[in-house]
Amino acid sequence: MGESVAEATITNWLKEVGDKIEADEAVLEIATDKVDSEVPSEVSGILVEQLFGKDDLVQVGQTIAIIETEAGDSPVAETNKVEDVAVPAEAAAIEKSIEEVKDTVAVPQDFSGSDKFFSPLVKNIAKEEGVSLNELENLAGSGKDGRITKEDILKYIEDRKSGAVQAPKAIEEAPKTVVETPKAVEPVAQKSQQAVPVSVNGGDEIVEMDRMRKLISGYMVASVQTSAHVQSFIEVDVTNIVKWRDRVKAAFEKREGEKLTFTPIMMEAVAKALKDFPGMNISVDSDYIIKKKNINLGMAAALPNGNLIVPVIKNADQLNLVGMAKAVNDLGNRAKAGKLKPDDTQGGTYTVTNVGTFGSVFGTPIINQPQVGILALGAIRKVPAVIETPEGDFIGIRQKMFLSHSYDHRVVDGALGGSFVKRVAEYLEAFDVDRDF
Repeated sequence: MGESVAEATITNWLKEVGDKIEADEAVLEIATDKVDSEVPSEVSGILVEQLFGKDDLVQVGQTIAIIETEAGDSPVAETNKVEDVAVPAEAAAIEKSIEEVKDTVAVPQDFSGSDKFFSPLVKNIAKEEGVSLNELENLAGSGKDGRITKEDILKYIEDRKSGAVQAPKAIEEAPKTVVETPKAVEPVAQKSQQAVPVSVNGGDEIVEMDRMRKLISGYMVASVQTSAHVQSFIEVDVTNIVKWRDRVKAAFEKREGEKLTFTPIMMEAVAKALKDFPGMNISVDSDYIIKKKNINLGMAAALPNGNLIVPVIKNADQLNLVGMAKAVNDLGNRAKAGKLKPDDTQGGTYTVTNVGTFGSVFGTPIINQPQVGILALGAIRKVPAVIETPEGDFIGIRQKMFLSHSYDHRVVDGALGGSFVKRVAEYLEAFDVDRDF
């Protein structure tokens, strides 16, 4: 899933227990932040156990399902339905003592109070055989990462019956008060406890936000509550860039097979300015500042469904204009097609958003946490302007645009925030019209 991705949420199981699965066939769908992906099977076989359910948060590296292959080289697995769990013959022999133990041991209705993971099969056997949560937590497992297997719990039951081990008495725990340190950013939208709104006149349509919109909502509100947003604006003369692009765009597409837009040119200037002002290429974690080694530019992109996503151009300062154009086009096309990978949206150190695409002259964008700045590119317009020449000043028509820089006043003051966006403007206005692409 990418080295920077640590967890994902299961959004949908495409295969159910008992279904046959072919190699490379999608088994389930997952979501990381704003990217949805399918998880394919590495083998052919029968899905015999789902270890997590829909909407469960799973860490990278955890086992999420068990597939039994025809060769029988995978671990033996059972289904997670209670009615499918067959009690072994040896367990039946100790049924009488188990009933006696049930009378003295408190059996929990669920295992949500434990930090350890127990498979559905182990939970079912524990409930059926009267094994308490206290016993399970003290039982050493022989599975991966100390996980308790079916054989472990059945052996424990047999040993308890023979007296080799003694079941601990149920412990009545006092209520615990958990105090959590507040996080700087809450990355998900809080679930509303309010009832679904009702249309007063009967003519209004009420639609619940989709998952991505809920995430965006949570991120935006959390960012405003976290960072002290302040903005700087600067007008830039990009006449030379417009003329140069008009002259070379056909040759560029013919040679490189890529369209040349204004975005990679702007990104190139931003990457250069970040090298000049590394104080903008940082993140904040509580009272600590993290200086980023790499310059990874986030590129805000609007999706066909109206939602927003921010793929990341990794090591943007190491790309020439051709490489930048290819990266911008690749991420933009895959974002629109829903083909982004989880790692494509991770690791950004600074973000650029092109509000001019929709005709906006400038904007006040919200910072993409935990970054400390975001730059909005306004629409390029023909405007009358004063042109200074050795022979004097005169009025002419120029191509101009506004750069809107939002930055976190907790760690970035006006001198740095203003100097950075001014440097971006200087790179754009000094664009070499004789350069090759």
